[in-house]
Amino acid sequence: MSTSDSTVRIGLILPDVMGTYGDDGNALILRQRLRWRGYDAEIVRITLDDPVPDSCDIYAVGGGEDAAQVLATKHLSDSRGVQSAVAKGTPVLAICAGMQIFGEWFAIADGSRVPGLGLLDVTTLPQKTRSIGEVASTPLLDGLTEPLLGFENHMGATKLGPDAAPLGRVTAGTGNGVAGGEGPADDGGEGVVQGSIIATYMHGPALSRNPQLADLLLSRALGVDALDPVDVPAQERLRSERLAAARR
Repeated sequence: MSTSDSTVRIGLILPDVMGTYGDDGNALILRQRLRWRGYDAEIVRITLDDPVPDSCDIYAVGGGEDAAQVLATKHLSDSRGVQSAVAKGTPVLAICAGMQIFGEWFAIADGSRVPGLGLLDVTTLPQKTRSIGEVASTPLLDGLTEPLLGFENHMGATKLGPDAAPLGRVTAGTGNGVAGGEGPADDGGEGVVQGSIIATYMHGPALSRNPQLADLLLSRALGVDALDPVDVPAQERLRSERLAAARR
């Protein structure tokens, strides 16, 4: 995708089960930021009733509870459009439980381990206590220079393997978590980057708080080095407010 006369297709993955925390808003933000720049864009809602296409230009998946994660994992394992898209280098944003199901395995409340999609070299175990509140980090991904901000609400502690890298280094909040209270899951990291996937525990929705991250994902989807800036004064007020809240 590289021209503004084509429609950019944003695949919203399983909003019927993986949209607990308003993460569907990330797809809306991607669409709006494209439209502000003159691109036609549409959101393709992919539910449990639908096969998962590999033809979208960018994908987003949100968070959910244990039962939703298991349902989502089964559907995405049976209908392998996301795996095919990732193999082609299509950008994907995965939030919270979405990050966990993209990993090798994740543990649920009864202690059992559920095999994930194997798209991220991560595993997830329960924390001793829930991480909830503002989270901020310094980005570690090329192309990002501004602090990353969000709201975390998770029991999982995600440990990164050698093929995965953290998205940011935590300056406030928990980030990837502390497994069973025994030590950092990722030594102060927040989120995961591997291949075309960017994953994070940030809700908010994440892209409303991090427009630079939204534009990085969009530039990858469009196959361009950078996008023209857009002026959204309310966006900067939101970031200033949330950054101050994270520092309290």
